[in-house]
Amino acid sequence: MDLPALGLTLRLAALTTLCLLLLATPLAVWLAGGRSVLRKVVQAGVALPLVLPPTVLGFYLLVGLGPTTAVGRTLIALLGHPLAFTFAGLLVGSMLYSLPFAVQPLVTGFAAIDPALGETAAVLGASPWQVFLRITLPLARGSFLTAAVLTFAHTVGEFGVVLMVGGDIPGLTRTLSISIFDQVQELNYTAANRTALGLLVLSFLALLAVYSRGRRRPEIV
Repeated sequence: MDLPALGLTLRLAALTTLCLLLLATPLAVWLAGGRSVLRKVVQAGVALPLVLPPTVLGFYLLVGLGPTTAVGRTLIALLGHPLAFTFAGLLVGSMLYSLPFAVQPLVTGFAAIDPALGETAAVLGASPWQVFLRITLPLARGSFLTAAVLTFAHTVGEFGVVLMVGGDIPGLTRTLSISIFDQVQELNYTAANRTALGLLVLSFLALLAVYSRGRRRPEIV
């Protein structure tokens, strides 16, 4: 197995999962809080990567992060280089591509919580932050686990977006999925089989963790 590609893939998946959980949590709380037209539009936009070809998303990211756009020129001025074909560019692409896998489980979890619990706690003097920490988070703990596992596994298996945005630079942007592609191109099917089998096992274990988690409702502390 391509060990540098494995290390890069795991680092990318871990950072993508961490960043998305931080960003997806407030977004999911807002989306679960009502059914306005704006919320529906935002939710459709969040879910777009589920149906959009990865190469389309990768192409627009490649163009958007390049020197031909205002955003790209601003990033170049701040960083001294474009984000395309860098690990940071891979992270941005992975976050956008895996966004629905982080947001949707959290929206489902937050929407399933009885609003009366938070209202009762507020009447008893709890602040919104205390309600979130002591009621919402414990009750949605399973949704956070599902979001984290699905985001991590989905990022590990990315191909189209990372290839378009990051290219195939060994040690910098070459992930395991790209490594498999290279091995097949080189007719090295033995190596490709080992790498593919490793990804298969990792994906299966990730899904097993989701489906095997306990269904017991956590206690509110």
